[in-house]
Amino acid sequence: MTDAQDHDAPSPEHPAEHVTTLWVDADACPRAARDILVRAAERTATPTWFVANHQVPLPRSMHVKALSVPQGADAADQLIVERAHPGDMVITSDLPLALEAIEKGALVMTTRGAALDSNNIRAKVQMRDFMESMRSSGEHTGGPSAYGQREQRDFGNALDRWLAKIRRPTPRA
Repeated sequence: MTDAQDHDAPSPEHPAEHVTTLWVDADACPRAARDILVRAAERTATPTWFVANHQVPLPRSMHVKALSVPQGADAADQLIVERAHPGDMVITSDLPLALEAIEKGALVMTTRGAALDSNNIRAKVQMRDFMESMRSSGEHTGGPSAYGQREQRDFGNALDRWLAKIRRPTPRA
């Protein structure tokens, strides 16, 4: 795993060299989703960065890299928001991170294949906050369903569609 200060990740200082990049909030990314992302990055030669405050096992690859951030609340999220460019893709189920990435112009998808955008993110954040207040008052609200075959298939299909869309050559006028 590479240290966040010592790497070759794209940064705001080098926008002219920018290629659409996948930024993965790896702290809570299911292993099956991580495997799907690695295969997609290799197949499409898409730069993909797994950002976490713990070690994420990844295969050796030209296209798949890891960034280690210091321990601390939201350190990985902050790095993703700092590094993401408009048009990059952020993979996360963290709604506050998704909101910041969308505000910066990134495309956002959950590891279940749900697209998050300016039309739906605020309502989802409000619902999350409401459910959090219910849980803190003692209400048992349950959690998300298990990450099974259907969720993996939905995520893989949605990711493939997004990657195909960004790889399409733009017609010349």
